[in-house]
Amino acid sequence: MVLEPSPPVPTEPVVAPEVDAVRGDVVTPTALVRDGAVVVAGDRIVWVGPLAEAAAAGVGDVVRAAAEPEPGTYVLPGLVDLHDHGGGGASFPDATTRDEAMTAVRQHRTHGTTTMLASLVTADRATLLERARLLADLADQGEIAGIHAEGPFLAPARRGAHDPSHLLAGDVTLVRDLVEAARGHLRTMTVAPDVEGVSGPGGVADALVRAGAVPSIGHTDATTEQAEDLIAQVVAGLTEAAGPPRRMTATHLFNAMRPLHHRDAGPIPACLAAARRGDLVVELVGDGVHLDPAVVRTVVQTVGVDQVVLVTDAMAAAGMPDGAYDLGPMSVTVTDGVARVVDADHPEGGAIAGGTAHLVDVVRAAVAAGVPLVAAVRCASWVPAGVLGLDDVGGLVAGRRADLVVTDRDLVVREVLRGGVPVG
Repeated sequence: MVLEPSPPVPTEPVVAPEVDAVRGDVVTPTALVRDGAVVVAGDRIVWVGPLAEAAAAGVGDVVRAAAEPEPGTYVLPGLVDLHDHGGGGASFPDATTRDEAMTAVRQHRTHGTTTMLASLVTADRATLLERARLLADLADQGEIAGIHAEGPFLAPARRGAHDPSHLLAGDVTLVRDLVEAARGHLRTMTVAPDVEGVSGPGGVADALVRAGAVPSIGHTDATTEQAEDLIAQVVAGLTEAAGPPRRMTATHLFNAMRPLHHRDAGPIPACLAAARRGDLVVELVGDGVHLDPAVVRTVVQTVGVDQVVLVTDAMAAAGMPDGAYDLGPMSVTVTDGVARVVDADHPEGGAIAGGTAHLVDVVRAAVAAGVPLVAAVRCASWVPAGVLGLDDVGGLVAGRRADLVVTDRDLVVREVLRGGVPVG
């Protein structure tokens, strides 16, 4: 018997990725490279540096073929937002379809936020689990980096724009159900250490760490000691946990917290001291509304660039005109770009209800406040990527995903690439 040779198995031709370059003044994690370029092959960054060094690096032809940048062009990394409830008229806490959620994602992506957590707000159990399942689908598809749950284990006295009727004492069963609904994509959860059942062995904070989610201290009326105890507990748990290193955060430091007073210190000194030690990263909503610009500048100078993340706390009105909006179960009115809870007892408006800025706007405001450009961009890209344990995004570094934001000198976005593909 003679065996006939098997026919050759057809193979797909190997296609080399398209190589291109983007030129301008390039903001790397550590420096501003004047007259530089970022070389992209497919969805990866392959080289970053000054034009004068391109030829020696073997990318001279690609860089020379790139379009001449307009004067004053900056090339930034894709920005990373850890705290974002929505935009473009859509809200993650209110979305019931993929299209609604993606409206918010696209609103921020087209303005330079190429990686983001989708933030929920306090709601009833069924709604939280339903939203987590919907957003987990987006995370599975790579559209978002995960989910941030803000509440429901928050202090009523510091609830801000959260519905008081749905605030709860610590409930480990709800945490487990939320983790299951999120299918591994619950990345952070804002909790108040002064709420019963949050701190201590077997509490909510322990359950979050065991599930791979990072507790974030916020919406709290805690004493300094209560905050210190929770921080020490979480830091110890994260140190022992398997997986990539993660750091605890403080949800929008100063906002919805007991204020700092020299005879009643509250949680803010504990957060600042922990940040200075490198144990904790503080969120700042540095949009010019939530914080005085001097506070943003001073915190960065005091605790160090690598302990600060700039966030938007954006809600549905981001990128939209003034008017009426929803934030979960709460009605919100936006006037002159400032969102406030509708409150019959305060006709001028209740608590601030999230932000209306994009993250690039927050970077611009931080620079105007006196934070150096490289530091402000690092706080909105490299540092938050590190908080999430991501080493694939957050900086213009060879090998990372080709997420680029091209702006003018005023940080107005001209073009965005995500994975090397223009964002429309």
